[in-house]
Amino acid sequence: MSLFENDNYVYRDTFFVLFEDHNRPGGTAIKTAIEQIAENYELKNLREVDGEFESVTIICPHDSSAMEITYVGGEEVVEQVSNLREEFQTMTLTTEEHDKLRCLSKCNARFDIYHFERHQESEEDGEMLDPGGLLLIMERISNVCEGVGLDPQSSSLL
Repeated sequence: MSLFENDNYVYRDTFFVLFEDHNRPGGTAIKTAIEQIAENYELKNLREVDGEFESVTIICPHDSSAMEITYVGGEEVVEQVSNLREEFQTMTLTTEEHDKLRCLSKCNARFDIYHFERHQESEEDGEMLDPGGLLLIMERISNVCEGVGLDPQSSSLL
């Protein structure tokens, strides 16, 4: 079941990992990368198409969050990359960010990472949303597909 249909979670943000389509991993590689972060992450609905990763839902109880990761490829991504390159050309970037921007120019696929917060009945019910798990997952997935993470809200290459 999609988290969009789960009343226990509230949508917060969308993040991206952009990469070259020929580096698209299989579902097993994604599952292994996520399971290496924390044993208590719960993976649901892992889908592959022709052996390649398509989507997964991840529940992160200790972060009071969840994520839904989906694959997108084609012209939509190429257009997004072109727009991002134009936007980043106007910014002052570090050497590391320049390197990531060069890598970005070859990207024609992406993973959309929808980040959700578990709804709390009251402040005393539990922990607040912790973005740490999201950042770790983005890093691991970026490594698996040799991609570049993007936080569009802050225009940051991760």
